[in-house]
Amino acid sequence: MYRVIAGSLLLVLSMTVNAAVSGKEVSYQAGAVTLKGYLATDTAVQGKRPGILVVHEWWGLNAYARKRADMLAALGYTALAIDMYGDGRTAEHPDDAGKFAGAIGKDPELMKARFMAALEFLNRQPDVDASRTAAIGYCFGGGVVLEMARQGVDVNAVVSFHGSLGGNTTPEKGAVRARVLVLNGGADPFVTAEQIAAFRAEMDAAGANYTFVNYPGVKHAFTNPEADRLGERFELPLAYDADADAASWQAMQDLFGEVFKERTAD
Repeated sequence: MYRVIAGSLLLVLSMTVNAAVSGKEVSYQAGAVTLKGYLATDTAVQGKRPGILVVHEWWGLNAYARKRADMLAALGYTALAIDMYGDGRTAEHPDDAGKFAGAIGKDPELMKARFMAALEFLNRQPDVDASRTAAIGYCFGGGVVLEMARQGVDVNAVVSFHGSLGGNTTPEKGAVRARVLVLNGGADPFVTAEQIAAFRAEMDAAGANYTFVNYPGVKHAFTNPEADRLGERFELPLAYDADADAASWQAMQDLFGEVFKERTAD
């Protein structure tokens, strides 16, 4: 089945090229800090459509996050690849990436302020239906969207791709309003069995509507085709997996189809 889904993802990539996807660099503010994002939409689609935030890996807002925004636009959404570090900063080395990500990760108020600045900017776009929004994140970004769900941010769904599971907030019963989907590599050494158990217990206690998917034998950063090169260069346990990449992208689409249909029915 994985091979069939992987072929479908190649079709989606082809559709991205053929669709009238328009992407542009944008700036927005979080307090005194200028954040530089990338906004993508399909100009051939008429009317308002759901808006999706894309939260980058610890490398920052790079070409990979922009590509995912384009892919979401080709699916009919308006997508904003957001800047969590400020001024569009990116890292080329894990030491710098760790410093950038760590500064955000240890400051939940700063994290939320920058996330909310992006969400408010997205919701102001004339083609976005602000009642139908979601956020996806990769690695560091996966941890960000899960933390936002814990804090009760008003989005319909969050999707974490190979993201960290720990957070700064322990949600109270009923606090997690978004549907939560976690897509994890079963052989990811950064996510332990104990962390998975703790996350499940946390979500259960909060009464969250969540799904946790483990892809057997799959390592960290499995959605990024650059993972093997980066893993070899920096001696990190990273590996791209085309089948898990395709399966996780489909799982995201299935979730969005459900939650946005529900909102339309409302």
